Amino acid sequence: MAPWDVEHVIEKVISTGNRKVLVTERGISFGYNNLVVDFRGLAILQDCGWPIIFDATHSVQLPGGAGKTSGGQREFVPLMARAAVAGGVDGIFIEVHKDPECALCDGPNSVSLDGVRPLLRKLKAIRNVLPSE
Repeated sequence: MAPWDVEHVIEKVISTGNRKVLVTERGISFGYNNLVVDFRGLAILQDCGWPIIFDATHSVQLPGGAGKTSGGQREFVPLMARAAVAGGVDGIFIEVHKDPECALCDGPNSVSLDGVRPLLRKLKAIRNVLPSE
């Protein structure tokens, strides 16, 4: 969904009385077997006035990219997460597994349990240098 169309979905959700809204950016299909994040969309989503969560692991998924299953490029998760935090998102979603190669779902784009702590430290350091709003 285009970021400028999300506002209509938010309006529908809050019309039901639900005020607990989080908007998630996770990439859009671009060609075959590839998801791409257009980081300009973060600024558009932020203008909606609701917290923005960036799904760093879904954004590197390659739907159907491993033949019968989805593939992924977990090596790009740290880069995508850092870019999103620098862009001012309110939160990050990261799929984590102790052994991503053995995960039943989304293993190719999951971060190993050993790798998540150093990544979170870097993300926090980036967040700490951003101006408070």
